[in-house]
Amino acid sequence: MARLSVEDEESEPTPVELTAGGPGPGEWLVLVYRIPSEPTRLRATAWRRLKGLGAVYLQNSVAALPATAQTERALRKLRHDIVEMSGTALLLSASAMVGEADLMATYQAARDDEYEEIIDRCQDFLAQVAKEHVARHFTFAELEENEVDLVKLLRWFEKIRERDVFGAPTRAATEAALAECAKVLEDYASRVYQEESEGQ
Repeated sequence: MARLSVEDEESEPTPVELTAGGPGPGEWLVLVYRIPSEPTRLRATAWRRLKGLGAVYLQNSVAALPATAQTERALRKLRHDIVEMSGTALLLSASAMVGEADLMATYQAARDDEYEEIIDRCQDFLAQVAKEHVARHFTFAELEENEVDLVKLLRWFEKIRERDVFGAPTRAATEAALAECAKVLEDYASRVYQEESEGQ
């Protein structure tokens, strides 16, 4: 079982139990921070890292994530780095007395937006493979490029799925889109192998 504490840069941590599995109902970690306005790259760095974790902002410089052992580690590290930037940061274990549904909806909407980006990229991928068919570009070079593109999409999906701890509605559609991409790529590969055999 992991441990969570409410801490700032001066106080001693007070441990609170945090389950090692997925978050329970109403369990959130909230990072409240302040970073000097200059240089601006420091604020941008914190924003990018929180975005990469999938955090949602409750207001300026107040970000929330579902409470898991993984998010605790990441936010503790970010809090430490913010203090090193000459900023201040407070990491809280919190639950919503009122408005939990709104917070959950905001978090789910953020994941759906990310999934929809992948679906859009899948459509681009399918269009590109279809273009290769029309142009009869059945080469190993094109096949390799398409394989690399699909691997990138799959890795992107895995990153989002890791932070999609509540199962956002658009996940299933994204999985279906990626499966279609994989099937189309396999069909394209078969055509490449066929062209190679006929050319020998």
